[in-house]
Parts: sequence; structure tokens; C-alpha cells
Amino acid sequence: MASDSKVHVFEEVAKHNKTKDCWLIISGKVYDVTTFMDDHPGGDEVLLSATGKDATNDFEDVGHSDSARDMMKKYYIGEIDSSTVPLKRTYIPPQQAPYNPDKTPEFVIKILQFLVPLLILGLAFAVRHFTKKDD
Repeated sequence: MASDSKVHVFEEVAKHNKTKDCWLIISGKVYDVTTFMDDHPGGDEVLLSATGKDATNDFEDVGHSDSARDMMKKYYIGEIDSSTVPLKRTYIPPQQAPYNPDKTPEFVIKILQFLVPLLILGLAFAVRHFTKKDD
């Protein structure tokens, strides 16, 4: 651990949210885990999902081993200015199609998928019947 730890603001740490540049906030400390991305047992997606927020709960919920906690020391780059960390992250729900309880458009499409070929087949037989010369 560095003896003269730098204090980082949240906005600065939140910018480091890519595979080639990844910083995490855990227990008030900032870690640059960029070089650990490929080696993390849970994959880099787990680390990337913990960026841009205080990842302490994510880290503790997994139940990391003592050796994993010791390993963190080499990735330590400073402290976080706790006054800059947002108290609550606003949740933005994913965009979803509106719920359609009667499924009317889907039902009409299924009926048409069945009827249109039958109408074409019927039309073909009618054309054949009426254009056929009598023997």
C-alpha cells in the first residue's frame, strides 16, 4: 500500500469503467483492477458491473477469501472522498414493450398466416378450373 494515499473524487473514479481501464471503490478505498480483469475468477463482467458506484456490498456479498483480500493491496491506488459518492444511485428501468393483455395483433397475424395461403391455393384451383378447356 502506498504511504501517501491520494484522495479521489467519485466523478473521476466513475470514468474508469472499461475493460482496459477499470477502477473500483471498496470500503472507502480505490483500486485499479485493470491488470486483474482477465484473471478474475468471476470474469471481467463482474468487475465492470461494479464500476461507477460503491462496490463494497457487491464485494462482501460474494464472500471473498482472505487471499483475495490480501491480493487487493497491490491494486490499491488511494482513498475515495466520501462526500462525493452519491448516497443512492438512481435506477433507470430498461425500456419494455407495453403489455398487451388481449394479444389482438398477434392473433390476427396468426390467422392471416393460415388463411392467406389457403386463399392463394383456392384461387389457383379456381383459375385452373375456369380456364381449363373441356375435352
